[in-house]
Amino acid sequence: MFKINLEQTGEKFLPHKLNAHAQPLLRVADNILSGDDENSAAQRIALITFIIRVLSAFIALVSQILLARWLGTFEYGIYVAIWVAVIILGTITCIGFPSVVVRFIGEYKERGQLDLMHGVIKASMYVSLFCSTLVAAIGCGIIYTFPEIITDYYVIPVFLAAICLPMLALEGVMDCIARAFNWPKVAFLPTYIIRPVAIIVFAGAAFLYGFPINAETAMWTAILACFVSFVIQFTVLFTKLNKTIPSAKPTYKIKTWVLVALPIFLVEGFYTLMTSVDILFVSAMMRPEDAAVYFATTKILALVHFVYFAVRASVSHRYSAFHTNGNLESFQDFVQKTVTWTFWPSLLMAAFMAIFGKYFLMLFGAEFTSGTFILLILLLGIVIRASIGPAEALLVMAGRQKMCAAIYAITLTANIILNISFIPIFGILGAAIATSIALAFETAALHSAAKRTLGLHAFIIPRRAPIQEGIA
Repeated sequence: MFKINLEQTGEKFLPHKLNAHAQPLLRVADNILSGDDENSAAQRIALITFIIRVLSAFIALVSQILLARWLGTFEYGIYVAIWVAVIILGTITCIGFPSVVVRFIGEYKERGQLDLMHGVIKASMYVSLFCSTLVAAIGCGIIYTFPEIITDYYVIPVFLAAICLPMLALEGVMDCIARAFNWPKVAFLPTYIIRPVAIIVFAGAAFLYGFPINAETAMWTAILACFVSFVIQFTVLFTKLNKTIPSAKPTYKIKTWVLVALPIFLVEGFYTLMTSVDILFVSAMMRPEDAAVYFATTKILALVHFVYFAVRASVSHRYSAFHTNGNLESFQDFVQKTVTWTFWPSLLMAAFMAIFGKYFLMLFGAEFTSGTFILLILLLGIVIRASIGPAEALLVMAGRQKMCAAIYAITLTANIILNISFIPIFGILGAAIATSIALAFETAALHSAAKRTLGLHAFIIPRRAPIQEGIA
């Protein structure tokens, strides 16, 4: 493979004094781009994921701005309420198997158990397809039988969203399979680049050729975009798997995987609901126009969230490997690095958005600037949460998924109570306050759990006391 040696490039093309100052940074960059150790690999994957997420956040922001301007706040509010709900279901209906894949592929690779590796990959796909299809069918059946349970303008978009659900669930599994093999481009490009670009293209074409400018048309474009991204990811992923993994008869440890998946299902379900419960309650308790403003604010926050997401995606399976190896000192060192990789870029991005967030909201339309103060409140919660890095992934990959699920259950309950209490009083500002309080509680609880059960210090301020071997 062709590689660029940045140190040598600096020596050739940079002035002597500038090169002397640049060499330490170039050496670090060389190590990230071509190093073979665990830290270099994790940083390289995080960098690729970070770049994809930056591009994704920009594309997603552009797509939502265009949809908001094309649809108007009322129809856009209907669309985002349904889209958020189906994205949540796409995660939940996998019942924890995406994280099971990440955890066990890492373990089976360490042990050379090809039969179990084939088995967990196939089982995760089958289970996710079955569960997501079942949920979509049951949901459509309930709404068809009792249409009065939701407002009439939501009915048709809900039926259309059900078509997307199995594809979203399978994409979630394929993301994690690709991540476990250190293929970040296969994991994230289809979902975070191809799909939003396809939505822009299909929506623009629909409106250009005279289709109705409403939420139903927007959902049809989402269906087509999901199909395109799903087919591309499926084709590329399984082509690479067939070339990478030697063939072996699959062995299925369904009971083992399910026992691990169910607590993870609770963790991920609670986490997903917790990150979106404010949007759901705003959609349910307020007008579509209010939901549109609140959702636009959260889409801007994605520019900050992607830092955490990039680090989490690149290190989750490495947490599993460190825990399996049993070297607590190396594990702690890696955890501290991942916290650092998460917090400082998140703080920098939060400061940027605090200054320029109002102008981003103006792109959606003049009425969306009412979300400026909401943006500041939510940024505070995100920065607090970034101070412990991907601590929930640390607990899950170290086998503490039940404790993580309990923490998220309590946090979700508190978030729901706070939203129900604050939204009638403060409107969408109440949803932002409730979410930030919940994030602060989650941060404290996850940090405490990692310290008590694993002996690991997951916080931006490094620990001073020596590590006590044997806790993990």
